[in-house]
Amino acid sequence: LAWSTGCASWAQSVLTQPSSLSGSLGQRVTISCTGGSNNIGYGYSVYWYQQHQGKAPKTIIYGTSNRPSGVPERFSGSRSGNTGSLTITGLKTEDEADYYCSSWDRSLNGHTVLRVCEEVRQKPAVSPAMEVTLQPTILGHISYFLCLF
Repeated sequence: LAWSTGCASWAQSVLTQPSSLSGSLGQRVTISCTGGSNNIGYGYSVYWYQQHQGKAPKTIIYGTSNRPSGVPERFSGSRSGNTGSLTITGLKTEDEADYYCSSWDRSLNGHTVLRVCEEVRQKPAVSPAMEVTLQPTILGHISYFLCLF
C-alpha cells in the first residue's frame, strides 16, 4: 500500500499531477498524470478519482478509459507513454473538486496515489482525522488515503 500523509508520501515512486487547474463553464479541460517505467509507462492502467470537499473519493475512470455506471460521458480517460489523462468536456460547476490518479506500480507491489496538497486550503467538514477506503476496482486490491489535518 502507498500511504500519503499530508503532503509527504512514504512511497519512493510517485505520479505527478498539476497542483491546480482552472477552466470556464462549458470548456474542455485535461488533467495529466505523469508516471514512469514502473507504472503508467510499463503499460499499467490509470485510475481517476474525484473528491468533493468533505466527501469520500469517487472512482470516475478505471482501466484507463472506462467509466463506472452513473459517471457522465463528459469524463474520459486516456494514456500515452508515461502519462495518463483525464478530460472533462462541457465543464460544469459541480466538476469543481480534487482529482487524483493512481496506477499499479511494479516497484511497490501496490498502488501509488498522489494527494494534491495544494488544493487543500481549509479543513473539511468531517472528523479531524479520517481514513478513506477507495473502491477496490483494481485487481482486487484496495488503495488508502490517510489524511491528517
